[in-house]
Amino acid sequence: MPYYQIHQLKEQGFKKAAIARKLSLSWNTVKAMYDKTPEELEEFLRSLESRQKKLAPYRDHILGWLKEHPDLSGAQILDWLEERCNYKEASEGTVRNYVNELREVHHIPKQVNQRIYETVSELAMGVQGQVDFGQDTPMTTTGERKRVYCIGFVLSHSRFKYVEWLDRPFRTEDVVRSHENAFQFFGGMPQEMVYDQDALISVSENAGDLLFTAEFEKYRKLRKFQVYLCRKSDPESKGKIEQVIKYVKGNFSKNRTYDNLLLWNELTIKWLARTGNYKVHHNTKKRPVEVHALEKQHLKPVSTLFSFENSLTESITRTIHKDNVIRYGGNRYTVPAGTYHPNSANKAYVSRNEKGQLLIRLKSDGIILAQHLISKEKGKVIRDPAHKKEKGSKSTLLTHQIKEFFQDQELINWYIDELKQKYPRHLVDQLKVMKRTIETHPEQIESGLEQAKLLNLISANDFRDIVYSLAEQAAKTIVETVQENTKFSHLKAVERPVDFYVNMMGGQHS
Repeated sequence: MPYYQIHQLKEQGFKKAAIARKLSLSWNTVKAMYDKTPEELEEFLRSLESRQKKLAPYRDHILGWLKEHPDLSGAQILDWLEERCNYKEASEGTVRNYVNELREVHHIPKQVNQRIYETVSELAMGVQGQVDFGQDTPMTTTGERKRVYCIGFVLSHSRFKYVEWLDRPFRTEDVVRSHENAFQFFGGMPQEMVYDQDALISVSENAGDLLFTAEFEKYRKLRKFQVYLCRKSDPESKGKIEQVIKYVKGNFSKNRTYDNLLLWNELTIKWLARTGNYKVHHNTKKRPVEVHALEKQHLKPVSTLFSFENSLTESITRTIHKDNVIRYGGNRYTVPAGTYHPNSANKAYVSRNEKGQLLIRLKSDGIILAQHLISKEKGKVIRDPAHKKEKGSKSTLLTHQIKEFFQDQELINWYIDELKQKYPRHLVDQLKVMKRTIETHPEQIESGLEQAKLLNLISANDFRDIVYSLAEQAAKTIVETVQENTKFSHLKAVERPVDFYVNMMGGQHS
């Protein structure tokens, strides 16, 4: 019993906290027994036997609930006590202990509803493929762990597999690229693809109407395959692919040394040929590679001319990182220094042109902020020397941001040029005032700029005052009309000369 152990340690000079740590007891338990004599302890234990438990008055209620609903938890019973009996004196732990005691005495085990599974019928050739994602942390050649991410594909009939890895989380364009690679590897495309409710592709499932990211939906429509979105970890609808991911991690990546991504993917393809698609499948008792030779004839042919980058250019957005770069196609591309701002959305719109150049804008239809030739390599930083932080870069960025808001580019260019000539040393301050004004009252900036030119007011402060004045005038759209009271309109006030009032006050009018 802890009492005797506590007092033995007490005699050895241990304090309460040390005894609690040594015996793995709570400090309150040690405190309760620390100063008790054996006689006091015996009396205390006798009182426990005769003491009524807090929840004893509610025993029949709780017992009835447990018999009707054997799967009730202690937390639910505590809530029902508060709701139905207005009892709030016991803690959740007290209720849980009392419920467990009643279960043991009255033989009411807690029942857990178990899902009943059944074998799914084998699908015909070329009907379905399944897709899922996984990740692993193999040891690198330098002795460190490296997190890598994989996407796996499997043809449901033949169990023929394809796996691809990245050293970062997958984005939608990566998924599209992987689909293309998988279809080329399979030699065709099945009628239907099954996916988990993964945030990378699906937004929601609503009565069978699937909402996709714009990029993937555009790709799906172009390739014309059907989609089935299953619930997460649903073995009846997506068990095959989940077994594939488990198989890849357990048989290929486990205990394998990671050197670089290119080699890792090459080794994966060799493993698929040697093991993943060659060994006899434990359910079908056939080699996937042999069954695939037959299923391949039932797959839809896939053109090799599809360029997924060109199909995604309309709505791709990228985050502007604090080092003033955006990520695209496995590389980083610079934007002008100062583009990133901690209090802004830091979102850029990117697209490709027919010359293979990456165009970066702050608005989807705005002027081009940066332009780069797209690199075919990976992991590179593609720089524009003009984007380096240098004297005048802040004014250049502010100028660019201000111009984005104006329709009349000729007028705003003229006005900024005038500011540069008039305030060469304080141009940044002038531009900051203009930018704050634009953000506060964007509706009046065009009219304000026209009036500033008309009045030849070349100053950001003057521009601000004009815009504020126009905003105040626009705000007075509802004018209260004061109705004149005509009840006494026929009466006229007597008009007297000033001398009359001066004499009344005892003064003299000079």
